[in-house]
Amino acid sequence: MATVKRFEDLEVWQEARKLAVDIYWLTSNGTIVRDYELVKQMNRSVGSIMDNIAEGFDRGGKREFIQFLAIARGSCAELKSQLYRAKDRKHIDDKEMEDAYTIIEKITKMISGLIKYLNSSNIKGNKYQE
Repeated sequence: MATVKRFEDLEVWQEARKLAVDIYWLTSNGTIVRDYELVKQMNRSVGSIMDNIAEGFDRGGKREFIQFLAIARGSCAELKSQLYRAKDRKHIDDKEMEDAYTIIEKITKMISGLIKYLNSSNIKGNKYQE
């Protein structure tokens, strides 16, 4: 964590960014494009994952970062739920569901690992450094 200077350097943010691209393309094809509200919700949820990681990091304090990471983790759960709706409505098939779900699970574990690391570290955040 000490060597990370920008949120873009965080592997978890990079993975969330890739997922955002994947979800964008998943929601840009087939019958789902007509399910406007679901598409909008899915793209907001996936954006919330990467955005909250970034915002929390740039707040400069450990507690705030952990809080925003928890929000990002919640957005992962929200997106998984939305994937079930997309599958139940026959917008996506089993493989598309499984592929996206697996990536979301990976990101959720990465976020949880980062929270655990931050909770056990003496890092306070760059806003406390002079």
